[in-house]
Amino acid sequence: MASSEPTVRSSTAVDPIAPAVSAWLTPAELLLLGAVWGSSFLFMRIAAKDFGSFALVEVRLALGALILLPFLLRARSQLTRSHWLRLLGIGVINSAAPFVLFAWAAQRAPAGVVAISNATVVMFTSLVAFMLFGEKISKRSALGLLAGFVGVAVLASGKTSGGSVLPAALAGVFASVLYGFGANFTKRYLHDLPPSAVAAATVLCASIVVAPLAVATWPSTPIPALSWLSAIMLGVLCTGIAYFLFYRLLYRIGAPRTSTVTYLVPLFGVIWAWVFLGEPLTLSMAVAGALILGGVALSQQARTTKR
Repeated sequence: MASSEPTVRSSTAVDPIAPAVSAWLTPAELLLLGAVWGSSFLFMRIAAKDFGSFALVEVRLALGALILLPFLLRARSQLTRSHWLRLLGIGVINSAAPFVLFAWAAQRAPAGVVAISNATVVMFTSLVAFMLFGEKISKRSALGLLAGFVGVAVLASGKTSGGSVLPAALAGVFASVLYGFGANFTKRYLHDLPPSAVAAATVLCASIVVAPLAVATWPSTPIPALSWLSAIMLGVLCTGIAYFLFYRLLYRIGAPRTSTVTYLVPLFGVIWAWVFLGEPLTLSMAVAGALILGGVALSQQARTTKR
């Protein structure tokens, strides 16, 4: 997702770590992953104004692909031409386009606003599954979706420094819609590949797609060192290392428990923006965040109960 984080796919695995270690290691890794993905909105806010959307996203994708390359090489014998065509399409839907939208939004609204909009990914994943693939939505999930959409409306109605955050909030929400499609397409059309290899391949494909646009729009003025550092952190930490940590958790504790990171990302996004950029938590952000995360909690609880 992503988020800027990827949506969790189903996975089962035996925990290879001793229970005594796992008892503290798993919560610590979930907290770390939430903090890392939450920081991506801070880094985008810093770097996007100097790089522009396409150039920043290309740096992020290229570095992320480099970190994730070992996963792809390990599974290369399983990849067919058909797989690569699907990976290319999903790479655009699930990485390239959402990353560009979030980078565009980060130039126009506080990082906290963009982070909160990203929390709608889970809701849109459920909605796409219902609309395209006939998956049932329980009454509780429907109530969660309604609460989340009200939260989106509240978020989009907010203002910061006298200006409307509507365009940025809508860009973040549209990116989350794309994540919803990407998650469902991945589940149905790439289920025969290891999830870590899918992540690596889609990020690589997305990097190739964005590259010409990045070259065409590369800034003509020198980029400050702080923006370069932020872009590097986006690629290495928030994409490459974060995906590695995500799949480490996914294989060890399964999808339901790993999905709890959804609640931590917007929280850390707001915290990092407040600590490092001095961005305040406005009333509209607080109300929207409560409604969206409450809606996510309802839909997640309903899916867990169904299992």
